Amino acid sequence: MASSEKVAYDVEYQYNRTDEKHRSSIIPDQTGAVPGESFVTGDSLYSKLQRLAGRFGVEQRGIERVPEDERTDKSTLKVGTMWLAANMVVSSFAIGVLAVPVFSLGFVDSCLVIIFINLLGIMPVCFFSTFGPRFGMRQMILSRFWFGYWGVKVIAIFNCLACLGWSSVNVIVGAQLLHAVNPNVPGYAGIIIIAACTFLITLFGYKVVHMYEMISWVPCFIIFLIVLGEFAHHGSFENLPMGSGEGETGSILSFAASVFGFATGWSSYASDYTCYQPVNTSRRKVFLYVFVGLIFPLWFTEMLGLAIATAIVNDPAYAAAYHSDAVGGLLHQVLVPPLGGFGKFCLVILALSIVGNNCPNIYSLTFSLQILTHYAQKVPRFLWTLVGTIIYCAIAIPGYSHFEDVLEDFMLVIGYWLAIYEAIALPEHFIFRHGFGGYTPAHYDQPKYLPPSIAALGAFCFGVLGAVMGMAQVWFIGPIGKLIGIGYGGDIGFELAFCFAFVTYVTFRSIEIRYFHR
Repeated sequence: MASSEKVAYDVEYQYNRTDEKHRSSIIPDQTGAVPGESFVTGDSLYSKLQRLAGRFGVEQRGIERVPEDERTDKSTLKVGTMWLAANMVVSSFAIGVLAVPVFSLGFVDSCLVIIFINLLGIMPVCFFSTFGPRFGMRQMILSRFWFGYWGVKVIAIFNCLACLGWSSVNVIVGAQLLHAVNPNVPGYAGIIIIAACTFLITLFGYKVVHMYEMISWVPCFIIFLIVLGEFAHHGSFENLPMGSGEGETGSILSFAASVFGFATGWSSYASDYTCYQPVNTSRRKVFLYVFVGLIFPLWFTEMLGLAIATAIVNDPAYAAAYHSDAVGGLLHQVLVPPLGGFGKFCLVILALSIVGNNCPNIYSLTFSLQILTHYAQKVPRFLWTLVGTIIYCAIAIPGYSHFEDVLEDFMLVIGYWLAIYEAIALPEHFIFRHGFGGYTPAHYDQPKYLPPSIAALGAFCFGVLGAVMGMAQVWFIGPIGKLIGIGYGGDIGFELAFCFAFVTYVTFRSIEIRYFHR
């Protein structure tokens, strides 16, 4: 049997077997891609739900590979505006704010951390985005080539936690803003409002998410410019001096971990938003658009948040506003006293900007849920959107009053696991597959052709060990993190996690290939 015929036979056999047990209507082509009409054929409940969804323009595809003839989204600009809108929001503004009240840093040293750590954090996002046009696969499906068919399920669990955790943190920030505008709006009401808006957009899928993100950043950017102008006019900025010694070192490392966790947090979603791009789309062009779409809003909003946070130190009004309503209180103090009703309107728009930040989280969550088990794949993507929305609301409502601690701790933990993810994916791509030519896309759903997962899971465990040794949290300080700085030490969890995972993966994978030949 010829090689191409064997691949086609294996794909057909695998899907026919899966078809009989789990997905009677979904039939792939010889490359493993699933044509769109496959989702609506048949008389199963799954097919009926998909046909109903199709009448309203809801995206029916889940984790199935997109055929080349259905990758018709030729606008590379959308790739950039997607991330521009997702980061031109209050959540990224809040990252910069943390530098002063939480880490006790000065202005210049915080700016340097924001500049260089964001550059480091977004590089994997830009790179993984280039895989979407080439293979037409979601990021978690691509991860099967690095972690194996079974190992990727562990990664999917972490990604689910990340999607739900970020969504919870984000809606809390938005609810704080709404509460600052109108104290009669309780936190839970603000959370539900923002979550409902996010659900309506992500329900329809890829096209509507991109359409919304293309325009949602514009009013947010305008309002942030107004915030900048009003704050500069007020004259409350303080050029806080840079610290020195062990305490400064520990604080910089811990703040850097927070910035890195936010910037690189999109790595596990990246190709979800480029998988409908034509296969001949320039990888360099995709990389550049994603880079600009990420770095500009991250630098701008985080530095703006940092600048406003400096007023907390010597301005009693800003200090009281922050202690009352955290980030929402600071923005209220900047906009409402001088602008009155218009300032409140601006705050409401900023609160709703959280929708743009949460759309990628909830849209990508559905693919991680579907990859966990074939039973989950029998549930249409849009239904998982509803399930995810309910879960993160249930997390955010009781966590509303503990936002600052939740944000700091959560971002650091996310940075740890994504550093491990990148430390395994990058050497697999460059060292063992020798670039894009080392992939056979049709194998994405065939365990016998994918890595056995032993090396990946072993390296993941060593990466966790590195993170534990280097972490410096209020609730735990690792033995290495304790040696840095004073008090709560200095967090080098993501650096050690990456190094431990990278070295052990290269070693384990070399042995694994020699033994399993795949």
